[in-house]
Amino acid sequence: MGVEIRNESGTTVAEVSIAAVARFAMDRMGVSPLVELSVLLVSSGVMADLHERWMDLLGPTDVMAFPMEDTDEDGVLAGGKPDSPFGGPALLGDIVLCPEVAREQAAVAGHSVLEELHLLTVHGVLHLLGYDHAEPAEEREMFTLQDRILEEFRRAEGASARRIAQRDADTRLLRVVGLDGPEEPGPSG
Repeated sequence: MGVEIRNESGTTVAEVSIAAVARFAMDRMGVSPLVELSVLLVSSGVMADLHERWMDLLGPTDVMAFPMEDTDEDGVLAGGKPDSPFGGPALLGDIVLCPEVAREQAAVAGHSVLEELHLLTVHGVLHLLGYDHAEPAEEREMFTLQDRILEEFRRAEGASARRIAQRDADTRLLRVVGLDGPEEPGPSG
């Protein structure tokens, strides 16, 4: 799954982590690995313009999603199936994030800006797959799914960090006891 990140927000963000959570969400939702996604990070001014133009609402918002391809009832892209006659990768769509709004929301929620951007990215992916929260039942379904994906991502991310830390500790230990392979011959004198 290709995830293209463009940061035009003027704010430094962990782009690799945002791409990782987007890939994770698409994978958990059964999206074909041939599908591509674009994530654009913008300033609050740009987001306010988009929000007014596309939603007819004033002021910036946190996330907007612009789907590019039609999905079936299972959220599978017609052009993104591996056996698709379309041949190439399908573009799922664009997610637009506003780090300034995310920062404000993270402060209110009591978590990091990166956690808020992860939440907004997963939220955007779900919108691109046809999920909505206009009705109470839809909201329950979408937010339950969003929370589950985020929790699974956190667990997977934590397990990966633990494996890396253990590998690094093992490598240091093996160097100390001389088990990391033959030493380079030193100068003979």
